[in-house]
Amino acid sequence: MTSSNENIEIAKLQKEIASSLGMQLDNLVFNFENSSETSVLELITINPIHEQTFLLHKIKGVSKVEALQKMSNYVKDHYKQENSYTVQWVKVGSDDLHTSYFRGKNIYEALDKFYYGRDISNYNVFSVTLNPVA
Repeated sequence: MTSSNENIEIAKLQKEIASSLGMQLDNLVFNFENSSETSVLELITINPIHEQTFLLHKIKGVSKVEALQKMSNYVKDHYKQENSYTVQWVKVGSDDLHTSYFRGKNIYEALDKFYYGRDISNYNVFSVTLNPVA
């Protein structure tokens, strides 16, 4: 069971992460999977235009607070240093071409983030482009 102080720290860290990303807290999902030894945090983004969810990053900690602290450090110190990719895609059965952006160490990681929680056969990816370094 989480204490009141822990809940306050969790809320503070979630707001800090959203602010660091320049996103609204409503467009982020902090998905925790807890075991007796670890807390795995999957940070998921919700695109407000097409309402699709994508994995931003996954990290482990010994508690929710530690996982959020590690995620905050990642977002502040490492996220912008990873390669940026543009993915153009269509959901099967739709004519709407969408463009989404991902960061990752390589193209495979970017595509893993795109396909997170999805049936791969329901989406057609038309292009994946490594964006130039700004």
